Amino acid sequence: MTDTPPNREPSIRVTAMPADANAYGDIFGGWLMSLMDSAAGLIAARHSHGRAVTIAMDGMQFHAPVHIGDEVSVYAELAKVGRSSMLIDVQAFARDRHRDDFRRVTEARFTFVAIDQDRKPRAVVPE
Repeated sequence: MTDTPPNREPSIRVTAMPADANAYGDIFGGWLMSLMDSAAGLIAARHSHGRAVTIAMDGMQFHAPVHIGDEVSVYAELAKVGRSSMLIDVQAFARDRHRDDFRRVTEARFTFVAIDQDRKPRAVVPE
């Protein structure tokens, strides 16, 4: 699947390394999921002006594999804000290190909750 990434800077961009892959050179799904969770967490913390934690992830589908050496770009965008929760849409794209064609490899929606110093939900201050 060839696709075009969003026209903005990614939240995270990394190169897939051998330690992130199985014996066949395919990147572990959990590694990619961790990147996506981190990207969503950056958006949640920035929007809530403080600590926020992941409480759910919905709809993750893998569309294409990621290989060792691919450049992985993760894009996260705030989709909805509740009293203490935030829904964040995340997409990951891979690009072969020798070509400029991108492919969407996965996407998911993450739910974060803003928490206070006692780890209790707190209200997200409207912008």
